[in-house]
Amino acid sequence: MIMYHDFNYQATLSSSLRAQWQLDDVLREDQELDFSRNFMPESLARTAVLDGLNPFEQRVLNQISAHQYLCIFGVVEEFILPFLLDHARPHLLGDDWRVRAILNFASEEAKHIHLFKRYHQAFVRGFPVECRMIGPSEAIGAEVLRHDPLAVGLVILMIEWMTQQHYLGSIRDDGDLDPLFKSLMKHHWMEEAQHAKLDTLIVDALAEGRTEEQIDKAIDEFFEIGGFLDDGLKMQAGFNMDALELAIGRKVENRDAIIAQQHQAARWTYVGSGMVHDRFKDALNAISSRAADRIAEAAPVFA
Repeated sequence: MIMYHDFNYQATLSSSLRAQWQLDDVLREDQELDFSRNFMPESLARTAVLDGLNPFEQRVLNQISAHQYLCIFGVVEEFILPFLLDHARPHLLGDDWRVRAILNFASEEAKHIHLFKRYHQAFVRGFPVECRMIGPSEAIGAEVLRHDPLAVGLVILMIEWMTQQHYLGSIRDDGDLDPLFKSLMKHHWMEEAQHAKLDTLIVDALAEGRTEEQIDKAIDEFFEIGGFLDDGLKMQAGFNMDALELAIGRKVENRDAIIAQQHQAARWTYVGSGMVHDRFKDALNAISSRAADRIAEAAPVFA
């Protein structure tokens, strides 16, 4: 396999331990959200371009989109946990740094799930209506995890690099966003920056020794997982529109068009922006140039 990075378990664990934070430093259990502000950057939410909604309604949909964002990443991290533990188990009597780094990775993902649940609870306290979410998370996780571990590892790697880009490219310098949401995403980024390195090492290990045919099959399953998640995003766009109409007290005339537009925005946020990330493309090229080409050909659908 082509060496395209200098990551290792010992150095990454050391960086992770230096970057760690506590839940109450980011979001206290009793903390309230500021619903007078946008939560999500426009490049991800794509709500300000909706002419059928007035500015207040656009902000409400933006806030629903932010709730979706953290709930979906909470679901993702729930299936990352068992994936990591399954990967660590065979190495318990081997490389100590590897085992410690992966178990620390799992512990931090559990903390992120806890953080996102706190955010959900604060959102529910302050938002006027219920926002339904796809699920249950156990069923989503089971469907993802039934696939080839390399396919699952690639999906997780794509997501890890994607969240890095979301914060650095869209959230960090957006002065219109709620400072609390920005702080939450900053702290999430601080730890995910190390997780992306560890998942790169995991993908390297899962791909090692595979034939081109076996890698091709894993990419098939990568697309199966992507299609499954995409179906969920389409359903979620409908749930978000239901919540918007309840919150603003009216039916939206161009409902179907907005659902389609918001589905496409979600496709970019949760899939497309990861498929085109340079670090993810580097990992694919190291495994197989054909794998990289196949995913590059599919990426424009999710733009």
